[in-house]
Amino acid sequence: MAILKYISKRVQILISGIVVFSLLNSCGIYEPSDARVVSPNSKERVKKNLEEGKGMSFGKMMDSGSGGTNYQFASSNPMWRATLEILDFLPLSNVDYSGGIITTDWYNEGTSQDESIKITVRFLTNEIRSDGLKIIVHKKICSVQQTCKVTKISSALEHELQVAILKKAIIFEKEFNKKYKKKYKRSDLK
Repeated sequence: MAILKYISKRVQILISGIVVFSLLNSCGIYEPSDARVVSPNSKERVKKNLEEGKGMSFGKMMDSGSGGTNYQFASSNPMWRATLEILDFLPLSNVDYSGGIITTDWYNEGTSQDESIKITVRFLTNEIRSDGLKIIVHKKICSVQQTCKVTKISSALEHELQVAILKKAIIFEKEFNKKYKKKYKRSDLK
């Protein structure tokens, strides 16, 4: 009887092993055809990956032509970078690069406990132009009973922010162009 239990237990382990192995084998984990042949030519790999939708071309960032997709990143947009740097002292509540909007949280300088401001910057274009930004300042005034009134205000702060952002964006653009031109000239020599 003990021998029968021993044999039956061994058969169960053997069958379990076969089932597990067949399941793993059917998943493709142990298939020898899984080895990938990698082309030594990097340009071919990049082209193949782009065709399969597995990557992006950074060369498109510099193109402003109408054909194809124009990949833009927040780190390469001088207006975006300048705005974030100018508003870095404020807590941000919404930052959406694809939507082209930065919204700060309510901010109180500490001079008046019942007043706060919120700044919204909308990007209308990626170009460094005065009409490329729309800055909106909201003011919130709260009473002692905690009833608050929010109004859009037109103040000198909007203009000051716009000028500061544009100046900083011009500096970033010059730095970027200087750096890009150096890299571009080096690659032409090779």
